[in-house]
Amino acid sequence: MQVFEFHFNPPSTGSGQAKDLVFDSFCYEPENIYEKRVGSLYMLGLLKNVLPQNVRFLERLAKIIKEKYYSSTLIKPEKSLKNSLKEANEFLENISRRGDVSWLGNLSFGAIAIKNFELNFTKVGDLKFFLIRKGQVVDIDQRLKLEEIEPYPLKIFGNIVSGKLAENDVILALTKEALDTFRSQNLIQEIAKTAPLDEKKIKEMLNRKHDVLSKISGVCLLISLVDEYHPPAAKEVISSKPKEFSLKEIFIPALNCLLRLKSKIKKPELKKPQIKKPKIKIPKLSLPSFPSLPRIPRLHIPRAKPQLEKKLVLVFALLICLALGSLIAQSEERQRIEKYRETLIEIKEKIDKAESLLILKGIKTEAAREANALLKDGWNEIAPLSKISSTLPQDLSNEISALKKIVTENLYQLNQLVIVEEPELFFEFNQRGFVPQKMVASHNALYFFNTFAENLFLLTKDGAGQVIQINKKFNGAATLSDSVVFFEKPDQLTVLKDGQLNFSSLQLLTDFNYDYFSSYKSNLYIFDRKRGEIIKYPYWEEFQWSSPQFWLAPKTKKAINAKSMAVDGSIWFLNSDNSVTKYSGGWPKDTLTIELFPSPKNFSKIVTAATLPYLYLLEPDQSRIVILDKSGRIFKQFQSKSFDNLLDFAVSEDGNTIYLLCGLKVFTLTLL
Repeated sequence: MQVFEFHFNPPSTGSGQAKDLVFDSFCYEPENIYEKRVGSLYMLGLLKNVLPQNVRFLERLAKIIKEKYYSSTLIKPEKSLKNSLKEANEFLENISRRGDVSWLGNLSFGAIAIKNFELNFTKVGDLKFFLIRKGQVVDIDQRLKLEEIEPYPLKIFGNIVSGKLAENDVILALTKEALDTFRSQNLIQEIAKTAPLDEKKIKEMLNRKHDVLSKISGVCLLISLVDEYHPPAAKEVISSKPKEFSLKEIFIPALNCLLRLKSKIKKPELKKPQIKKPKIKIPKLSLPSFPSLPRIPRLHIPRAKPQLEKKLVLVFALLICLALGSLIAQSEERQRIEKYRETLIEIKEKIDKAESLLILKGIKTEAAREANALLKDGWNEIAPLSKISSTLPQDLSNEISALKKIVTENLYQLNQLVIVEEPELFFEFNQRGFVPQKMVASHNALYFFNTFAENLFLLTKDGAGQVIQINKKFNGAATLSDSVVFFEKPDQLTVLKDGQLNFSSLQLLTDFNYDYFSSYKSNLYIFDRKRGEIIKYPYWEEFQWSSPQFWLAPKTKKAINAKSMAVDGSIWFLNSDNSVTKYSGGWPKDTLTIELFPSPKNFSKIVTAATLPYLYLLEPDQSRIVILDKSGRIFKQFQSKSFDNLLDFAVSEDGNTIYLLCGLKVFTLTLL
């Protein structure tokens, strides 16, 4: 870590203090192994309209934050910084209650905490924080939602921004006057071009602007993440590599054991008869006599039991097989666990890289897209592991759970996914009464119909409903400027205006399938899914439409097998691969590939209008509705367990309210 502190003062003073102005920077590095757990702390501040008793105000504030930050080293740096800011708020509140409020509206102060490559920071007042990465300059403090200062209860320091940094990143912090000068003199871009930074280059750069910088008052703080901190190496995370499996090491000890046991089985020994030599007594005067030979003892030769030996061999062979199988299973289990650990390391690396890219979110769209892709890869890898985590060691199971939570939270945030626990119920149909299947919104009312049943159901915005008796089964519906029109195959139209029903018919085309039905400026558009063709019926007068016209250019690519259609002047087709194609003037203009989390499985309907800025896509398979802007960027998506039987949806004229038909229930969602 390299830190550069520059204090700029007016020529009239060399004390670091202009008239009624004090400013300073404070840099603290860990002094022991305990403080290393929360990392480094950097602060800078400026106070205007200073009273004599507040000359050391910034020092007091920095000391309070520093002491609290390093007082609890067993918690994460983000939590430690929050505790420090809470302590600072209490300090500021106490001196305010004692009557010293001169600093209110005059204080600018920022705090930056860095541990390894984890960044946490906050600020109040006229300070600016930038991230410099590979020559790019990113305004990172715009992600802070700063709150207005309220006297009581006092809360000066509010939200904290967190993110991941990368090696050779530079954090640049400037007070207001220094910021204005650096911008006007293009010094921020020059600093970005000189990375990696060194003291000589920075001084040479600033000396070239000496005349300008000597006239300002303020602080410039540069923090360069040079190669001093390293994420833990893989070998520190992965447990020691399991010993390679060896049949030799298993069989030889077992065979030696068997041989030793076998040797202990005494083989039958043939005992040779011991013939005692007789003692011959020779009497003095008698003739020699020969006694009879001694009796040869009967030999007892024990018989060997070969069956016992065979049984012992079989038993030991079985034991060896069992031991061998156990060792093989243990070896395979160790290798499996080791593979999971390696996968978790890869996922963690993707998370770290994605969180580092997320600092650029909103500034660089490609950075957010890359982060989203990394996190989706991480999700695809962690999801299968989470299903078997209960069978894994506890530490591994806990790590899987923690990583899954991090990936999920980041993906939800990036993809604007809102999980609706309890959606607002707007209306519920009686099961024995009208059974809705499709719906359309028109002029502060909702109309429901069923392709297999007669009649319509009118539901007003105040929740009152009634059945409109009509002996027709409708296949589609669309809104006109002052009415709503219902289509019944093959050619019948029913127009409802001011409670009155009007009937007309369309001129049919031979061999044309009337699949999807829509409208724009009272003109009717009907789509043949198999042929991929659109015919337009221009509005004539008094709910009469003229002869049909082919809308697509003759030689253009047809929208074959599209799943849904919406018209806003252009025509939008929802394709079978879940992409969306825009046609204008009869020709295809653009195809939007929808990349979001969860990945699309089967969108069923698209809705838009000339008055709506968004495309609305329904996906019953994943119980959600997705809202995109018309360039394909995600605006919002809603998902709920209550959306378990999505049939259809409609959007209010202002686009802010979505009505979802889920079985017999109608739910509402509000965008703004």
